[in-house]
Amino acid sequence: MKHLDFSLFTFFALLIFSQPSFAQKPNAKQLPMRENYEWQGELPVYVEQLKQELTYPMAWGNSPIKNFAKWKKAARQKIFECMMAPPRRAKSWDMKVIAEEQRDGYRAQKISFCVNAYARITAYLLIPDGKGPFPAINALHDHGAHLYIGKEKMIRPFDVDTAVVADADAWAKKLYEGQYLGDYLARHGYVVFSADAPLWGERSRKEGIDRNKYDIIAGNMMMLGRDLSAFMTYDDMAGTDFLSTLPMVDKDRIGCVGCSMGAYRSWMLAALSDKIKASANICWMITTDDQLTLRYGRKENGGFANCIPALRQYLDYPHIASLACPHPSLFISGTLDHLFPVPGVKKAFEQMHAVWNSQHADSLLTTELWDVPHSCGLRIQQKILQFLDQNL
Repeated sequence: MKHLDFSLFTFFALLIFSQPSFAQKPNAKQLPMRENYEWQGELPVYVEQLKQELTYPMAWGNSPIKNFAKWKKAARQKIFECMMAPPRRAKSWDMKVIAEEQRDGYRAQKISFCVNAYARITAYLLIPDGKGPFPAINALHDHGAHLYIGKEKMIRPFDVDTAVVADADAWAKKLYEGQYLGDYLARHGYVVFSADAPLWGERSRKEGIDRNKYDIIAGNMMMLGRDLSAFMTYDDMAGTDFLSTLPMVDKDRIGCVGCSMGAYRSWMLAALSDKIKASANICWMITTDDQLTLRYGRKENGGFANCIPALRQYLDYPHIASLACPHPSLFISGTLDHLFPVPGVKKAFEQMHAVWNSQHADSLLTTELWDVPHSCGLRIQQKILQFLDQNL
């Protein structure tokens, strides 16, 4: 009987393990494409129909609310609703200085603090020499499909492994013409703060970087009733609140800057936080109509980084950015930027100018197209500094 039981077990085991695994990916070379399909690339074939149904009823001018202050309050409330449940705030920031070094005209600190009730994170803080309080900048790093570093893209790292320094230097050379934007601003009298967004740098996966896992992570967060992109924005707001409490900071002169996803983070932050008095946003602005389309031969690769469920049913990107009105805002995009087709950028700029103009503040909105690729080089950084000096 024991022999029979073992034989049956062996038979069923062989039967199970001889079957094709559902976890295995089919070999595309062995399987012909199906005759019928519903998706082309990463978009549904009916994408243009879906976009025609986006009427953006909460946008300024579309909304029945005609009082600008009341519209801002209602639009923000709708955005926060779409951002799903926020992270709980920590009872205190509990800031600690981990390391410190003197640089040319400013002091660099590596700090840790509680960005929310769940996460204690590290960040960099640059403090100009001299007597404050100083104007301050929340420097928001880019995406770049490069997640090994985050805050180190904006501020030259220290108290880290040499591999991190080498990677950051290479990234600064690639996207910022070798100059760290945060250090550049600190040399010119600004307190500069920069922290990792969730999944970047020291907030990555225990198992290491795997870009293919992050959309799954975003899905799992949604299953928990949370939105990963929103968590990034909530953390940027918390970082700004933290920055405003520091004794060397003039809380009435806080701005934010960013390139690429950093620009998306920057104008989102300026739209949702009254503490931000000016924002500089490089290479991230477009309309959804021109972002999600097949006509330009490109696709949106940001994924979870700018995905807030249901928000497009109410507001498009330029409508949200317009919540910063009438605060000074700088937008620069590149005519050679393959990620953001110029027609869509121009439409977004026009929509924002209509809002600032309606509030008699159009002179405070600067939108420019430069003959540059997706980048934030030395000339653009100089423009950012001039803008901030003028407005902060």
